[in-house]
Amino acid sequence: QVQLVESGGGVVQAGGSLRLSCAASGRTFTPYDMGWFRQAPGKEREFVAAISWTGTITNYVDSVKGRFTISRDNAKNTVYLQMNSLKPEDTAVYYCAARPRDIVLQRMPPAYNYWGQGTQVTVSS
Repeated sequence: QVQLVESGGGVVQAGGSLRLSCAASGRTFTPYDMGWFRQAPGKEREFVAAISWTGTITNYVDSVKGRFTISRDNAKNTVYLQMNSLKPEDTAVYYCAARPRDIVLQRMPPAYNYWGQGTQVTVSS
């Protein structure tokens, strides 16, 4: 089992920045690919970004490319999502997720085995 706890959400004006953190505990963190997802009210959960267990491969949804950066610190068992130039449409509950490492980063929520409880991000216009 891997336990995931997100933090860093909040309310920010459009154009502002936030950094989300996801701390992992339980089984060793290193062999897991990590992902960030988000879910807005009335919408399905959608992929935002993923990072390989080595931290060398990343993948982003087109709508956040150039604005968001995913990274990880395996020594701290933590994955981050730096969000810049935030837009009102980024408003959602953000979740981190983990899955055993694979040769391809996965973008579909069912591919992930472990999930955090989520953190709210609200971007005001």
